Amino acid sequence: MPEITASLVKELREKTGAGMMDCKKALDEAKGDMEAAVDWLRKKGLSAAAKKAGRVAAEGLIALAADDKKAAMVEVNAETDFVARNEQFQKFALQTAKLAFDTGADAEALKAKQQEALTSLIATIGENMNIRRTAQLGVNQGIVASYMHNALAPNLGKIGVLVALESTADKAKLMELGKQLAMHVAAARPEVLTIAEIDPKALQRERDILTEQAKASGKPDNVIAKMVEGRLRKYYEDVVLVEQLYVIDGESRVKDVLEKAGKSFGAPVKLAGFVRYQLGEGIEKEAVPDFAAEVKKMAG
Repeated sequence: MPEITASLVKELREKTGAGMMDCKKALDEAKGDMEAAVDWLRKKGLSAAAKKAGRVAAEGLIALAADDKKAAMVEVNAETDFVARNEQFQKFALQTAKLAFDTGADAEALKAKQQEALTSLIATIGENMNIRRTAQLGVNQGIVASYMHNALAPNLGKIGVLVALESTADKAKLMELGKQLAMHVAAARPEVLTIAEIDPKALQRERDILTEQAKASGKPDNVIAKMVEGRLRKYYEDVVLVEQLYVIDGESRVKDVLEKAGKSFGAPVKLAGFVRYQLGEGIEKEAVPDFAAEVKKMAG
């Protein structure tokens, strides 16, 4: 039996596009025979799955797993929206969320743990798939609320939100408030929890843009400075959760809602964190050719 060297594994990987560990296992099973190893990968569906890896996967599902003090959420992508309704895909997404909940694993660790199951699913369904990202929230005292917008099935959908509230107040009251805040986050799309969390570079860039806009008014510098600060407050209201207008009542700021809740519940309520995942956000999708329009154009 020939020695299973790194160069041999690399050669098989280049031939098939399969993962490094899968190639090593294939060569072990084939006792170093390259063609037999290729056949082994093909039989397992691993080679076919690898060929799909270059295709854009921007559809899929957001999945979550939660109890009242901890929650985890994952984004699992596929190529088409149709796959999101596949029971096997849904089951895999929920299993991945549960694994993230149990282990606190990041996306790369989840990929390693779920590699075999994911590869098998790719081979079965015939689309490229990916565990893109994961997040976890937990509290010692208080609750973690979760919300899935337009849920396709329990704990599965296209927009998922987690909200952590720290407080010694009644859990039922906290959970009701947390659910409403999670709905707010789904609708209002905040980027950060507090003003202090805004990226200094992003804030400076916004300030520079607003300053240039204000200078166009021709007003004195002291007036321009006030104009910029006023417009920055509007910027904070757009991106900072506690500064946003609460969509549930359309009147209060989120920070005022929390203060009022603390007085009502008999204990301070702190918004400790939030996560908002929207399926496919930030993924550059391939433009789908309009073949009918192309044919019509060619036909004159």
